[in-house]
Amino acid sequence: MTEQFYVGIDQDQNEGLTHLGRIVRDAWVFGILPETETCVGWSGAQMQSLYEKVHNAWEPYAHLPSRLPEDLRERHARLYNEAISSAKAKGWDTELQDDD
Repeated sequence: MTEQFYVGIDQDQNEGLTHLGRIVRDAWVFGILPETETCVGWSGAQMQSLYEKVHNAWEPYAHLPSRLPEDLRERHARLYNEAISSAKAKGWDTELQDDD
């Protein structure tokens, strides 16, 4: 079995609005990673480790953006709004399909 590596948030589907892309984006929100880190070529183990750090960072806020302090809430809104706007401009369909 061949190990899979993450393509990087900038090459991920729908501007990185995928499970792995959201982990990277949330790591940016919390300052775990700089916004310049795309995680291209990261192994599954590296992504799992990042997920655990991000999960722990969310815990004090019950995993809800509305509970973030103002500075983190603003960063979260900026990062996600940019990604959503860009994905929609490139044709991202936000309607759920039967297989979603």
